Amino acid sequence: MKLLHIAILVSALWLAGCASVNNGSSGSSQEGGAHSGGTLSSVPTKELRSDKVAELAAPKDLWERIRRGFAIPNLDNPLVHQDEQWYLSRPDYIARMTDRSRLYLFHIVEELEVRDMPTELALLPFIESAFNPQALSSAKAAGLWQFIPSTGTSFDLRQNTLRDDRRNILASTRAALDYLQQLHDQFGDWQLALAAYNWGPGNVQKAIAANQAAGLGTTYSDLKMPEETRNYVPKLQAIKNIIATPQAFGAMLPDIGNHPYFDTVTITHDIDVDMAARLAEVGLDDFKALNPSQRKPTIFAAGTPQILLPWDNVAIFKSNLAQTNPARLASWTTWVAPKTMPAREVAQQVGMSDRELREINNIPQRVLVKQGSTLLVRRTEDDPTTAASSVVNNAHVAYAPEITLRRTIYRAHRGDSIASIAERYDLPAATVARWNKSHPGTHLKRGHAVVLYLPSGTRVASAAGPSREPIREAAKEPRRERHRAPQKSGRKEPAKARVATKSHEAHTVRVNHPRAPARKSVTTAKSSTAHVAARPTATAKSKAPVKSAEKSVTRVAASSGHKN
Repeated sequence: MKLLHIAILVSALWLAGCASVNNGSSGSSQEGGAHSGGTLSSVPTKELRSDKVAELAAPKDLWERIRRGFAIPNLDNPLVHQDEQWYLSRPDYIARMTDRSRLYLFHIVEELEVRDMPTELALLPFIESAFNPQALSSAKAAGLWQFIPSTGTSFDLRQNTLRDDRRNILASTRAALDYLQQLHDQFGDWQLALAAYNWGPGNVQKAIAANQAAGLGTTYSDLKMPEETRNYVPKLQAIKNIIATPQAFGAMLPDIGNHPYFDTVTITHDIDVDMAARLAEVGLDDFKALNPSQRKPTIFAAGTPQILLPWDNVAIFKSNLAQTNPARLASWTTWVAPKTMPAREVAQQVGMSDRELREINNIPQRVLVKQGSTLLVRRTEDDPTTAASSVVNNAHVAYAPEITLRRTIYRAHRGDSIASIAERYDLPAATVARWNKSHPGTHLKRGHAVVLYLPSGTRVASAAGPSREPIREAAKEPRRERHRAPQKSGRKEPAKARVATKSHEAHTVRVNHPRAPARKSVTTAKSSTAHVAARPTATAKSKAPVKSAEKSVTRVAASSGHKN
């Protein structure tokens, strides 16, 4: 028992000693290892200044956050003050711009801070597009950041018949900041980078080189620039000044919270724009404002795998989507033309009216849809719920003019064959043979009637050689008989080649003909028969039977239009 008491006493003393050592160790750490003993003193409160605490506090709104990130040197010149007055004289314009910006500003500021770039750049869409993603300039620049087609393509902003990524909020912001960072790396100055964004880096580089050669300065203010570029940075500076101190300018900025406005949602099936808005329970215009890149009424998941929704509506959308049959999400799908064909033929194949097909695809009149073109057609139950990536990412539409041809009776020359006549008018020999129920190698007697389908106004070779005479259109002269002029005794007139045309037999035939008129179509009307001789004295009346035009497609005119 005595030994037990001794053991307890020793243990107590040992624990007390440990506590004493630990206290000493703590004090040593507070003094950087040079503690000399004694009680610990508290940290003096005077070291924590109130103004330092305010700087560490989170910004009260997004405007304050933007102000804290300003880093581009201020530009002070008369143009800045002119632009300030211009904006301040239009308070309604400022109100519309800033109200639109609340949808996109938080995302842009976040991206700038991640890249350690000045937040003045978040204000650039104010002067580029007034924060309107549907803005389109006369130079075809589009979207918040106003990319022209070629620059957009170089920064992976796809532009086709289904979508324009220059208007996509996420893609265009990524591309714009990539471009601005690239320009800053090139010029080492944000004002010059902004000038290059507006004017082009090549032009800025030339202006710098010209000033260097002349011994002049090379800052933004020193360079000789077009008026638009000269005003570009002052406009941004004016907006910056108004945002920095709105009270000083009497400006009212809308409240924009320092939190995300939208979130991204991944989709795996094609979905109509209005269906997506209904499932998210947001207005159609509000949905389009966040997803402005869609050119058609359906979003194709293979090309646009993410959509943007207001933050509070994401959960609602996901819940409603989970309860919806994927086959009912999209009303439209893609269809690729297997050959060049008229829109009415396409409409018949896909089960739509010609009018509906033209309206949804903006197909003009009197054109053919070229092979490989991608059109929007009504989706059926047999169609997959997701269109192929190779189709939606390369969708394009091209057209060829639909040319109206006339059925022409051509009188054969000596030595003519079906093949030689076809070659003369740049037609496939097999096609001419089919029109005449013959063979390409068939040799013809002089005066034999050969059926040709040629563009209205095509000049036809005479029997005399390379000279050419036009086919007269029957609609322009009345029906009449032509008689041989009296011949002098003892003289024999040589036989002349003749061409007859029946204008009332005109048909629309799709043929690739190099001598076709530049116009897209020729309209013909029923009229009487006209005979045209190679020379006025050639008189024999044509007795060739008139055959109906074949409707087959032969070759398509090479000219075409391409619409993105």
